[in-house]
Amino acid sequence: MTTNDRKFNMTRRTVLKAGTAITASAFGGLATQGVWAAGSDKPEKEEVKVGFIPLTDCASVVMASVMGFDKKYGIKIVPTKESSWAGVRDKLVNGELDAAHVLYGLIYGVHGGIGGAKKDMAVLMSINNNGQAISLSKKLADKGAVNGAGLAKLMQMEKREYTFAQTFPTGTHAMWLYYWLATYGINPMKDAKVITVPPPQMVANMRVGNMDGFCVGEPWNHRAIVDGIGITAATSQDIWKDHPEKVLGTTSEWVAKYPNTARAMTAAVLEASRWIDASLSNKNKMAETIAAKSYVNTSVDVINQRILGRYSDGMGKTWDDPNYMKFYNDGAVNFPYLSDGMWFMTQHKRWGLAKGEPDYMGTAKSINRIDLYKEAATMANVPVPKNVMRSSKLIDGVVWDGKNPKAYAESFKIKA
Repeated sequence: MTTNDRKFNMTRRTVLKAGTAITASAFGGLATQGVWAAGSDKPEKEEVKVGFIPLTDCASVVMASVMGFDKKYGIKIVPTKESSWAGVRDKLVNGELDAAHVLYGLIYGVHGGIGGAKKDMAVLMSINNNGQAISLSKKLADKGAVNGAGLAKLMQMEKREYTFAQTFPTGTHAMWLYYWLATYGINPMKDAKVITVPPPQMVANMRVGNMDGFCVGEPWNHRAIVDGIGITAATSQDIWKDHPEKVLGTTSEWVAKYPNTARAMTAAVLEASRWIDASLSNKNKMAETIAAKSYVNTSVDVINQRILGRYSDGMGKTWDDPNYMKFYNDGAVNFPYLSDGMWFMTQHKRWGLAKGEPDYMGTAKSINRIDLYKEAATMANVPVPKNVMRSSKLIDGVVWDGKNPKAYAESFKIKA
């Protein structure tokens, strides 16, 4: 057994021990493995088109198809590569895609009519925690901007406009970027120019000088380091340990029309999530699979370093991060906590994206399909947390627990 295998097994035992507080729900009458009770639970659709963006965290959707976990539940998942989050949004809304690997904040934004036509949306499950980062250009790093404090100091010294990129205006990367900048006294709405760039185009745009920094999912932060054009100033898990990230999202209309298909699809992706996190060999196989041109289109090494928690900042520092990208974590990753959805609403309000006072709890209950998730989790034998809310302390020391979202949204000194 290698050192890495021992390290993973120790981590796995710790996770399993921590998971004893999570109990499985008992839902009777749900058929699994293609055996349907009088046909009542049979998926309404046999083929499901699931969109994805070339990012490491598309892995559970891809592997559900490649490994055949979908067949177990009577469906065929067809992963569909998309070029931008705006494209994913449009194809979900108009029905070209059945579902998608998609930004948590995008689903909430569309539901609220922010940045596009309003459409009632649904979150079926959370796909991953952690594994995003904020990169700054090598030029900035050479001037001392290697972290938030260094960036703030340099921006005060240099009298020019700074440009930062995120991947979608209401999405996760925009929210991590804004939260991180504000933590160091930089107002993203006043002190900088913010642009939207699709994830696979981040490195190329940094190379030609179109931005000073960006927030995106892996493997593009590590790719910036490999290509010698950027450094990692912060990881998203530095901002919020075990934060929500991508979800399996669709429209409310689609769930109403195909409830059994939605449940089967969720169960299949849950199986894939568990499989990815089960061993080092599975993670390596996953990295080899999604590195292909038809998926992420990069080298295996660019993907698997950070998937295994092996981080470098591009300036000589290396470390083993225990809070690397997780797809399962004994089911804790995948549960669609109401408080997670509500957090994005507080940030949309904070940055002037949401107009009026949001119905935080009502909206979260409408979007996050907890009952359907529990049924899918039962089918896949996945543990379900006892509480629909969770508590976390973010990088600025402020605790988010969802208890008073209005006060939380109004509490920030730096906002729009």
